[in-house]
Amino acid sequence: MQIIEVDTPALEEAFIQVAVTIYAKDPIWVRPWDHDIKEVFDPQKNKQFRHGSCIRWILKDDQGNLIGRVAAFINKRTASDNKTGGLGFFECINDQNASNLLMDTCKNWLQNQGMEAMDGPINFGDRDKWW
Repeated sequence: MQIIEVDTPALEEAFIQVAVTIYAKDPIWVRPWDHDIKEVFDPQKNKQFRHGSCIRWILKDDQGNLIGRVAAFINKRTASDNKTGGLGFFECINDQNASNLLMDTCKNWLQNQGMEAMDGPINFGDRDKWW
């Protein structure tokens, strides 16, 4: 498996496609608007970037297929008191090793940022979307 930080427009599209791929055969899944997801990670659109940061990853299997995604968030206004970061946009195939890799990647990033706990699922933004 390969975990890849989302840092290009092509990887941003892959981040969106993970959920599309995983839920392709789920008749009750409703696909969110791509632009709504992109706005969460756009510093020009999401005011939480003024006092926070985020990172996201996709996960591919050994054949290069998209099998998971996740994002980690820090809101410095709330994290300063309790040193808790957030995890969100978690999607994963039914594979414990893949899930562990995604969770551990978030945990390690948050620890490197000084966080001592991880809360989720949570959104990097206002509490009216993605909860």
